[in-house]
Amino acid sequence: MSADSANDASDGPSPSSAPNDVENGPPKPASDTHNGGPPKKLPSRSPSLFARLVRKLVPCIPSSSSPHSVDVDTVPQSSEKEEPSQNVSKEAAPAPPSSEEATKTESTSAPPPLVIPPAVDAEVFVPPTPTNQLLPQAETEGMTSGAVVPPGSSGTIDKRHSHHSTTPTSTGVDGEESDGSSFTEDEDIDDINNDDIEDEEERLIMNGGAGIPIGPDGVPKPLLPPIAPQHVGRKCLVLDLDETLVHSSFKSIPQADYVVPVEIEYHWHNVYVIKRPGVDNFLKRMGELYEVVVFTASLSKANPVLDRLDTSHVITHRLFRESCYNHNGNYVKDLSQLGRPIGDTIILDNSPASYIFHPNNAVPVSSWFNDPHDTELTDLVPFLTDLRVVDDVRGVLDGAR
Repeated sequence: MSADSANDASDGPSPSSAPNDVENGPPKPASDTHNGGPPKKLPSRSPSLFARLVRKLVPCIPSSSSPHSVDVDTVPQSSEKEEPSQNVSKEAAPAPPSSEEATKTESTSAPPPLVIPPAVDAEVFVPPTPTNQLLPQAETEGMTSGAVVPPGSSGTIDKRHSHHSTTPTSTGVDGEESDGSSFTEDEDIDDINNDDIEDEEERLIMNGGAGIPIGPDGVPKPLLPPIAPQHVGRKCLVLDLDETLVHSSFKSIPQADYVVPVEIEYHWHNVYVIKRPGVDNFLKRMGELYEVVVFTASLSKANPVLDRLDTSHVITHRLFRESCYNHNGNYVKDLSQLGRPIGDTIILDNSPASYIFHPNNAVPVSSWFNDPHDTELTDLVPFLTDLRVVDDVRGVLDGAR
């Protein structure tokens, strides 16, 4: 072989670059650097296998909110076997990357979110495993909410933790309860209610009672009918019955003055009655001086007792429990509802609660049960005889009390 043919062979493609030339097309002419002229424009070459692989993978990557460019690193083009005598630099086509190099290049050159995590179900929270480290019973006894009771409890709420407790407690900085001077809400409400009751009571006393009741038709309806002609000019004497004039009981009394059968809820009961000493003479004398009214807190079934007591027929009117004014559970005998001048009305009663609205109209007497030596009714006859002629009984009875 001649020297020219040897040079022609050396200038031809090397065996290592032959496959690349076949795949990428004919070889590109090298730039003319020997003559120092300007480099010639190289024709465009087809994209490499790696570039096409990247282009296939990039459309699969989800688009982000902000677009970003993808930098693709190319493998430096060099010939594995380059003759040392070759002085002209040629641009060699990149060799096809191996599988390991392609995977490594893909992982380093691709954008950060290359791997899309698979969709998972909602996160499941697992409760912590209970431990055996419990607080001592002495520290947690009774520490339950208002709607929970300890196991085995009867269902009652401990008064120490109930807001209805009447013992005032206060909570310190450390959370412990201690006795204090504060009051619960219920006690505050009770105090307000008590104040309202006292104010209402004072108002009734200042006004002299609730006054004559008004009927549905708007017409006043006093408890007593108009005064009879034979009683005109007389004062009204209101007498209590039980423990004032007589003592009655459902229990058998050996020394009873009389026994009265009374029907209560379709059953008959015997009422044993003892008369207070001097009651007969007292009623007879008062019937001559006053308009006598018996006002008792007993039920109207006491009528048979009055029938046996009033042998002289001096009791003009009879009033029972239904005519009383219920004030805080007490049966008050409101003299302002009788329909008589309050200055001409006197009440004789053993219970101060009965005349709480009219204390200046009351003649207090002691309660009587069975004392045979009692003389209180007899002693009151002269006093009541003199009282009937005064202009206003309240001026006298106020000082007498």
